[in-house]
Amino acid sequence: MKLALLGTDDRIDQVAAAALQAGHEVVAAADLPGGGPWRPIVPWQDLLDAAVCDAVLVGRRSWTEVRAEAVRALVQAGRPLLVSHPAELSMLWAWELEMIRQDAGGPLVPLLPERLHPFVQRLRTTLEAALAGASPLGTVESLVFERRRAERHRDRVLTWLARDADLVRAIVGEPARIAALGVAPDAEPTAWNSLTVGLTSPTSVPVRWQVTGGGEGRLELTLHCELGRIELMIPDDWSRPWRWTDSDRPAEECSFDLAAAMLPSLTVLPGRPEDTAAEAVAPARWADAARAIEVAEAVPRSLAKGRAVDLHQEEFSELGTFRGTMASAGCGLILLALGLLLVATLVGGIAHEFGWDQGGRIAGAWPVVVLVALGGFLVLQLLPLLVTAGRRHE
Repeated sequence: MKLALLGTDDRIDQVAAAALQAGHEVVAAADLPGGGPWRPIVPWQDLLDAAVCDAVLVGRRSWTEVRAEAVRALVQAGRPLLVSHPAELSMLWAWELEMIRQDAGGPLVPLLPERLHPFVQRLRTTLEAALAGASPLGTVESLVFERRRAERHRDRVLTWLARDADLVRAIVGEPARIAALGVAPDAEPTAWNSLTVGLTSPTSVPVRWQVTGGGEGRLELTLHCELGRIELMIPDDWSRPWRWTDSDRPAEECSFDLAAAMLPSLTVLPGRPEDTAAEAVAPARWADAARAIEVAEAVPRSLAKGRAVDLHQEEFSELGTFRGTMASAGCGLILLALGLLLVATLVGGIAHEFGWDQGGRIAGAWPVVVLVALGGFLVLQLLPLLVTAGRRHE
């Protein structure tokens, strides 16, 4: 497989190195403001050509609007992409790419390998057993994510939350509401140093994510149960093993090549089923990445409002966007019709008082104007059917 780079960062570099070790090639690179070992450097437009490379690895370092536009163009061209997560902390941008991907049909894969680690599947299985009353640990009390980082400014904290939120979703399901605990960021410059976020879950297990300082960068997961607890230590350094600690067993370590685990996502393997078995943690899709970004994007709103924030959990698509636009337009038309009724009544009264025949005719035409506008609006509702029929004939 021939790979190309569009920008880079530490995680993308590790994936590229793993690809070289697996016998793949890195044949080109584009948009590398800080330079790097990857050569040759080409304009990003060259990556649109399938003859140049089979897939593109997209990094987030020195992210610019030019790179964001390049990613849009590559997705629209159906090029296979592996994108560092979160490339941009914007839910709208992420869902825009998802809608383009649905139309173009090319692979768009977020760099979220942590959910593929065997310990993540093991933790989810343990949690499900405890919820079913089949675990010696007893009733589940809470699940705590503690992110230890030396750098704890706003962008870094939200970046790590966007990554860890995917693990939350993989283990306990889609959160419906978050509540950020702390002072408003505008009132306290160090508000992000000890941010704590509470998340709901479909399993009714209380989930807490918090950031703290000290020590090497890592994520510590703790499943608190009635009769014990399980701790999972996830180092930021992908070369180091993860550690699993059970309350009544010796600690276990498991090495896992996270970078290499992402490479199969960019290839279509013969006979590979499209849907992963229900009992396994599936690789992250781009929609999963967008949901995780939504969680991180909601934290500043929760801090500013000082209360919990509901997550929308909408299914974004061209049809969904069209329906939302039509719903807004329908409300607008109703308000305009009411306004037109008031104006027409006023003009009709004045025309009748002063014997203004033309004004009376104009005021009397308002039902026809409203009927034509509403009729045109109803005809627009048929557009999705016409578009779908047109695509079937292509």
